[in-house]
Amino acid sequence: MLRRRSADSWAIAIAGDAVAIVVFAVIGRANHHESTGLHGVWHTAWPFLLGAALGLAATAYARVSPTAVRSGVRIWVWTFVIGMVVRAATGAGTAIAFVIVAAIVLGVLIVGWRALLHWRTWHSRWRHVAR
Repeated sequence: MLRRRSADSWAIAIAGDAVAIVVFAVIGRANHHESTGLHGVWHTAWPFLLGAALGLAATAYARVSPTAVRSGVRIWVWTFVIGMVVRAATGAGTAIAFVIVAAIVLGVLIVGWRALLHWRTWHSRWRHVAR
């Protein structure tokens, strides 16, 4: 299997992280019977999208593949920390239950899609070698 081009990896990472954060916002808002319309989702998601953008920038600066699992951990930490700091600074909720759930769900989603991508790549390579 050919390695993904750098530009492809960045497009995948940006889209994957944005989708993960929007899914987090939609599920959270739906579970609390809040609006899942564009405005409501944006209100919840934008601090975390900002954090992910900064995490991706740090990943680019470190010259690490953005789809690597270790990049996912870095981006997750940036997403979570910046998201919570911005939410606190803007008066949005940072209740301890939200902080715990956000840390877990964002970690599973942001690191998880990278782990699945890595597993899929590894699995297809292994199957090719086994033939």
